[in-house]
Amino acid sequence: METREAHQVKHIDQLVEVAEKLLITHPETRLFAFYGPMGVGKTTFIKALCRVLGSDEIVSSPTFSIVNQYLTQGEESIFHFDFYRIKNLREVYDIGYEDYFYSGNYCFIEWPEKVEPLLPDSCKKVYMQEKEGERVIEF
Repeated sequence: METREAHQVKHIDQLVEVAEKLLITHPETRLFAFYGPMGVGKTTFIKALCRVLGSDEIVSSPTFSIVNQYLTQGEESIFHFDFYRIKNLREVYDIGYEDYFYSGNYCFIEWPEKVEPLLPDSCKKVYMQEKEGERVIEF
């Protein structure tokens, strides 16, 4: 059984600290799947992760484009997926998901439930929920 470490976030300013912890705890991982209900703050947490990785770009949910690319100051790519609107796995094949997932670049995935069969074993799952006005992030 997997053991998860829970991080309580009372204020948005704490997200950078949790993002740093996630990346330090999993230094070899490049593929992260974010599970949680709509409005729990998945995109906001991914913004913090991109900042920690050195991207100054505006991070927004790729709800309609399915994938956004951000560059770090060192010109490395970060890919941000939102699979909320996909209707079937064929759409994911059509965007060439393998080129992203196996690129060696960071990939952050919202709504991974929709593509679960395509996630490699190396993908780290991050669970987010709201409890009594606080966000709880587990990984």
